[in-house]
Amino acid sequence: MDLQERLRRLSPEQQRRLSAKLEAKNQETHADSVQMDFSLFFFAADGRDAGKTPYDLLMETARFGDAHGFSAIWTPERHFGDFGGLYPNPTVLAAALAMVTQNLQLRAGSLVLPLHHPVRVAEDWSVIDNLSGGRAAVSFATGWHRDDYVINPDQFHDRNAAMFRNIALVRRLWAGETVSLPGVDGETTRVATLPRPRQAELPVWITATSPTTWERAGAVGANILTALIALEPNQLAERVALYREARAKNGHDPRTGVVSLMLHTYVGEDREAVRQLVRAPMKRYLAQYLDQFRAMGAFGEADHDEETLLEFAFERYFRDRALLGTRADCAAMVRRMHAAGVNEIACLLDFGLDDTRVLAGLEALNAVRSRFATRAGKKVQPAAV
Repeated sequence: MDLQERLRRLSPEQQRRLSAKLEAKNQETHADSVQMDFSLFFFAADGRDAGKTPYDLLMETARFGDAHGFSAIWTPERHFGDFGGLYPNPTVLAAALAMVTQNLQLRAGSLVLPLHHPVRVAEDWSVIDNLSGGRAAVSFATGWHRDDYVINPDQFHDRNAAMFRNIALVRRLWAGETVSLPGVDGETTRVATLPRPRQAELPVWITATSPTTWERAGAVGANILTALIALEPNQLAERVALYREARAKNGHDPRTGVVSLMLHTYVGEDREAVRQLVRAPMKRYLAQYLDQFRAMGAFGEADHDEETLLEFAFERYFRDRALLGTRADCAAMVRRMHAAGVNEIACLLDFGLDDTRVLAGLEALNAVRSRFATRAGKKVQPAAV
């Protein structure tokens, strides 16, 4: 039987799948004019993670990313809730990741700076910088949950100003300056932190949602970590422009600031199969996200329409707020985000799929990453600011 006859005998569904596979193969073998970095992002849909070793997925994914050209791996700081609860301390996890990786930048995504003394932040991340051979980086955030501030309650109402004030202090300590700080009985104590880090400057991101934070991040020369949670896709380019303008006005090269965008990620061979696979996990994830606000009294109790709302939210995410679908779907999303000014996709992987499925999907994700890899295999280093 010749090839044409074999093709004619394929069912419509088989023909569609063959076409999708050929398109995916074509993408793998042809470089794209758009360049984008890809990092790996963890947040933990279920903080209890019962019945398995909770950090296996993180470690196995880190090994894969380290060997396949991903730029970085992010771990957050979360407290007291199932949503993200596996990650109360990105500093500890970054130290562990330093032992199983050689190339990935190790980033806190995010470290809630007002909860911590800046001296300890400078010391701890300098240790990580030494353990990793100069791969430490931090995205700083204010945090927002009142319960988290049981760790440092006096900082809650001044948390935004405290974050920017302490970023400046962490940078000075990282640079080796001796600084004066309040000590015992109100005495001033002069300190310089040890060990000295490998990097002359700590690469700094700021986790930003509001326009004001985007602008202030640009003004202090930090990179940006953001998400399409409290931000419409069509607003993203406006925020990037605001950020780059603020960098330019304050003496920072507007071209070097990195905008990292977190997107829920799973790449498969068939769009509808991916839709059905991720629907339930994504809806649980979105429900847990909303439950955080209900616990603070921000919303009323769940009503009988919640399922309808979650279904609507899922479809919206699947359509234009996530890296979900085939390689062609995801490539199109990457181009849209690049056009909006994004420099890096931070791929959120642990939103509720089982570990085996996530790990099996990494090869397809890497195929998408390879399509947008920087020319000549050179890795774009995020600005040290």
